[in-house]
This record gives sequence, structure tokens and C-alpha cells, in this order.
Amino acid sequence: MDDMDLPMPDVEIESVSPDELKDQIDADEDVTLLDTRMESEYNEWKIDGETVESINIPYFEFLDDEIDDDVLAQIPDDREITVLCAKGGSSEYVAATLKERGYDVDHLEDGMNGWARIYERVEVERYDGAGTLYQYQRPSSGCLGYLVVDGDEAAVIDPLRAFTDRYLEDVDDLGADLQYAIDTHIHADHISGVRNLDAEGVEGVIPEAAVDRGVTYADEMTLAADGDEFEVGEATIETVYTPGHTSGMTSYLIDDSLLATGDGLFVESVARPDLEEGDEGAEDAARQLYETLQERVLTLPDDTLIGGAHFSDSAEPADDGTYTAPIGQLEVEMDALTMDEDEFVELILSDMPPRPANYEDIIPTNLGQQEADDEEAFELELGPNNCAASQESLAGD
Repeated sequence: MDDMDLPMPDVEIESVSPDELKDQIDADEDVTLLDTRMESEYNEWKIDGETVESINIPYFEFLDDEIDDDVLAQIPDDREITVLCAKGGSSEYVAATLKERGYDVDHLEDGMNGWARIYERVEVERYDGAGTLYQYQRPSSGCLGYLVVDGDEAAVIDPLRAFTDRYLEDVDDLGADLQYAIDTHIHADHISGVRNLDAEGVEGVIPEAAVDRGVTYADEMTLAADGDEFEVGEATIETVYTPGHTSGMTSYLIDDSLLATGDGLFVESVARPDLEEGDEGAEDAARQLYETLQERVLTLPDDTLIGGAHFSDSAEPADDGTYTAPIGQLEVEMDALTMDEDEFVELILSDMPPRPANYEDIIPTNLGQQEADDEEAFELELGPNNCAASQESLAGD
């Protein structure tokens, strides 16, 4: 769609960068978006926010010289409109046709692809271990990662391949060297950056329990078994085996302060159990997840922070802007954590969202069983993560 040669009207169109749009949304400014992608793409993945009004009208509705009055009637003429598409091409054309008709419009640079390149680093202020802990946030997909820095050493947990250079640059700016790149599991929604960072001289770490899924590069990695520890300055990262979401799911307890749970437990929900063995194995995995949560996670001190690898639109950030919460708070807010096993299994099997986009290609890519270049990898992971068991938040129920 965005590579078509569209007949651009002779008007000048201003653009807004993805970062500028994100700042407007974060500042609770009223934002009106005209998304010109196909309806199916829009329904799967769009820009949301409490102050965001989003309108979907596919670009082809604007190709005729005489645009249908019913189309124009859907577009407010009393405010600024930001037009967006997949890559930024057709949105500029649509914005120009609207400007010719008197609308106040601009367009989003690089479209949803540009939105997917936003990656923010936020300090976890309640972390009380050695050094400083940051949470990486990718708002387009809800992916989260963690960077712990103490003195001149650092480690990143659940890095994304698309941001390999970003981790190295951030750690350098913080006056440290990146010692470890650690994965919690074989991800189904994004391409892992562990192998790319390992190629840059960082020690790549994957869960030992994940190898049996068919990892082809295990001999090149450090394998983390339950109880193994990794030192980052004075901070200790302890390996905690937490199966359920997948058979190899592994969490990392960062200096007894924050448990990076991968996709085991989120601040608003628990893991979905069907991405490894499908529907047939979902019930057994759900029971394994229940046991993991009860015996390996909820037995930690109540003030231990939980930090998952994802957040959904229903998640509420903490006061410091991170998607973290103490275990004790989650036990109070999330009934799923205090149910008996049968109730828990019934709940999380009852409302699972669609599986992540392209997961059937992403999983074998992360296993090393098939290859994808940087552009292909980026395209594969566009869209929502859908790794939680519920469509809506389970917190506060």
C-alpha cells in the first residue's frame, strides 16, 4: 500500500514523529488519529490511549477525485487530525487530499513501523537491590525488558533483536560494559536479541530447560539452570525455574528485589498456557503454571517486585511509570492467585485472546531452526503480544 505511486496533491504536509505523538499521548493531550490501513490490520493492532480518538477509513476511499460525502462525514473538521498508515506513504497522500479540502491535518512519519521503533527506558524506583534497575518498554507491542547496572557492569533480560545497538549504546552511556544478555524463554511474539548481542561479545544466556524444545545454538550459549547465579557488580541475578507458560519458562530474581517473570506473571494477568503444545496441552500447562505460581513465585516476600516481559492495554503503570508491582499487592488484586487449582485452570482457559501474530514463524526463528534478516524479523513481530491468558485485566477483579 505505502509503496504505490500516488498522485500527490500540490500542498505541503507537516509530519509528526512517533516520539512526538507518544509525548502528546503521555501528556494526556486530546489526539485524533485517522488510520488508513485495511480494517483487518486496524482491528488487530492500533494506537490506543485514554485521550486518543481513532478513526479507521482505508486509504482507497480517498483515491477518487470526488470523495464520498459519507467518508468525509466521519472525519472531524474542528480539530487537528494525524493521519497514519503502515509505513508513512499513503498517509501523506490522504493528509494532502484532506488539506486541499480545508482540514487541519498532519501525518505520522513512518506510520506504524515508526511507532514500533519507539523504545523507552524507565528507572524502577522501588528496586532496592545493588545498582540501578531499568525497565525497557515498547508501547507498540507491550514488550518489556530489564537492564541492571552496577558500577561498570550490566546485564539485560529479554532483549529484542531490533534494539541490539540500543542496549550497547545505553550501557556505554551509563559507563558500563554489558556482561550478560539473558532470555527468560523461547519467545512467541518477538525475535530475541540474545544471539545478536552474543555476537557482539556479550555472554548470551538461555534457560537450560528450554533447550529440549529444539534450540539449535545451545552449544554457543551459557545455559541457566535453576539456582544458577550471575554477578553484575554487587548485584546477583538468580535463576528461578518457573514452567507453565512454556516448559522452559525461567524467571530471574534480581538481587532479591525484582523477579523478572518473563511470561509467567504480569501485573494485570497470568500467562497463557497454549503456545507450546497448543490447545491439547493447554490444561496440563495451566496446572503446571498454577503449581509454579503457588510454590515458586508467591512464596517470595510480599515486597518482592514482579516485572513481566509484557504489558497489555489493560495494565496500569506504577507511580514510577513502570509495569511492576509487589507480589503482596498482586495477591490482593488478582483473584486468580488465590483460587484453588481447578478454578484457576478453568479461568485461564476461558478467555484467551488470539495467538500472537506470526508466532508460527517467530518461535522457530528464536529456536534457530529458520532464519530471518533484520527487516524480515522486524516485520514478523509487528502487532500486539497477546501472551497473557485473558483479554482483560485480572487485577482488581
